[in-house]
Amino acid sequence: MKIGIQIPNFTWAGGAEQLGPNLASIVKTADQGGFEYIAVMDHFWQLGGKPELDMLEAYTALGFIAAHTERAKLLTVVTGALYRFPAVLAKIISTLDVLSGGRAILGVGAGWNVEESTGLGIPFPSTKERFELLEEALQICLQMWSDDEGPYEGKHNHLTRTLNVPQPLTKPHPPIMIGGGGEKKTLRFVAKYAQLCNVFDSPDIERKLSVLREHCEAEGRDYDEIEKTAYYIFNVGENGERVGETVQRLHELADMGVQTAVGMVVDVEKIKPLEIIANEVIPAVAEF
Repeated sequence: MKIGIQIPNFTWAGGAEQLGPNLASIVKTADQGGFEYIAVMDHFWQLGGKPELDMLEAYTALGFIAAHTERAKLLTVVTGALYRFPAVLAKIISTLDVLSGGRAILGVGAGWNVEESTGLGIPFPSTKERFELLEEALQICLQMWSDDEGPYEGKHNHLTRTLNVPQPLTKPHPPIMIGGGGEKKTLRFVAKYAQLCNVFDSPDIERKLSVLREHCEAEGRDYDEIEKTAYYIFNVGENGERVGETVQRLHELADMGVQTAVGMVVDVEKIKPLEIIANEVIPAVAEF
């Protein structure tokens, strides 16, 4: 099993003036400690009913993180497809991939935060339309990461030339993670377009993966080609007293078919939890 960190919160000691150095310390520790993925949320306001707390723009943050790391893959968990024009999103991921030496992943979903969107003037259409926008975004990104720079004509997007230079370093294209466990559309899109899925750590995981397998069969896709990731909250305790509990849960997730656990680390800004995970958890789960 592989381990990844998502950094969802930036309200740390020292405030905005120390946010850059604090973030650099966190991601350097994770990168050197063997975390496979380093991710941020793609939100503009903080969640949990506290929108006034610190939140960084995701792709600016990932560019900063790329400059302070060497090996970990970089992504959002996950971008709302409605937040950016799809061609611009393809260009953003291409740029991140080139400047990071081929470490970018497109993490994407349909989007859900109506309060944030309407607050900032971002159109927030119906669920049906958001999934249409997601599928068109996936199609446009894949076309822009190919040799086809011709037009794209969709229901919502109309592009006359899908030119994208430079192309990503990762071939045939940066991997795509589609986040969410919706059984009718989200997991079908995973089967059709993605290299990774991301579902929540919940009792439903086995059923979600079974549904994904069914969609793969319907799409003629090899189920084993898709990396199964789950969002997991790492809480190893102040001095590692919960390492055993953490390893046990990760073993259970692996038995259910999860290959990668990625999520927030409690008290990440203290650095020590990252060191505990690097020294005690990552080696323990490597063979799961």
